[in-house]
Amino acid sequence: MTHSVSSPRVTVWNEFRHEHENPQVRAIYPDGIHTAIADGLRAQGVQEVCTATLDEPEHGLTDEVLAQTDVLVWWGHKAHGDVSDEVVEKVVQRVWDGMGLVVLHSGHFSKVFKRLMGTSCDLKWREANDKERLWVVNPAHPIAQGVGEYIELEAEEMYGEHFDIPTPDELIFVSWFSGGEVFRSGCTFTRGSGKIFYFRPGHETYPTYFHDGVRQVIANGARWAAPTASAPRAFGNRQPLEVLPKDQQAAERSQEGFR
Repeated sequence: MTHSVSSPRVTVWNEFRHEHENPQVRAIYPDGIHTAIADGLRAQGVQEVCTATLDEPEHGLTDEVLAQTDVLVWWGHKAHGDVSDEVVEKVVQRVWDGMGLVVLHSGHFSKVFKRLMGTSCDLKWREANDKERLWVVNPAHPIAQGVGEYIELEAEEMYGEHFDIPTPDELIFVSWFSGGEVFRSGCTFTRGSGKIFYFRPGHETYPTYFHDGVRQVIANGARWAAPTASAPRAFGNRQPLEVLPKDQQAAERSQEGFR
C-alpha cells in the first residue's frame, strides 16, 4: 500500500562521504547533504521523509525500508563503486514495480541510474563557479509548478552536452552556464511501473540544496514520481481468455466420440 501522491513516503539517500572528508563541504552541510534535502522536502510540505547513507548496513536500504518507500531520492558522487550490486538490483526491481526515483546531480553516474538508463550517462563537466540558469521548457508540467520562468544559481558546477542518456520521456528544464554550455537538466523517464526524474543541480561545494527554487523542484519531483494506481504487469505463460480454434476443434472431436 502506498500513500497519496500529495504526501508520499520519501527516503533520501546520500553517500555521506564528502561531509566527513572535506572541511569545505562539512561547513556547508554539517549534518549531511541528505539532511538538507530532507529538510527542504519537509519545508515544501512532504512530511514523511527519512534518510539513509552508504555506510549503514545494506547502505540503509533494507528490504523493510524499500518496502515503505514510495519515492527514493539519490545523491552520490565519489563512491558509486562502493554501492553493492545486490542493493542496486533491489532498488532497480522496486522501480520496475512502481517506486519513484529522483536522481540528483552526480547521481547520473550511479550504478542505479546507469542500470535503468542502459547507457554510459556520461557528460562534460567543469567546476569553476559558473552561473547556472535553469530555464523551464515545459511550464505545464507538474514538476515545474511554482517555479517561474527559470531558476538562477550564482555558482554551480557546469554540466554540458552531450549527456549520454536515452531520449527523455519529457524534458522540463534546460540549463545555460556562463561558460556557454547548455544541458538537459530536468528529464523524466518511465521504467516498468516506476517514474524517474533526473535533476541536475547540487554539487557538494555549493549551498544549492538550501535554494528555495531547487527545493520546490525536488518536492514537485517526489510528488510526481510517487506511485499511482496502474494496470498490473503480468508475465509468463498464460491460459487463453477465449477458446482458440484448435481447442474448439479438439472439443468438437471429443464430443463426436460420445455420439
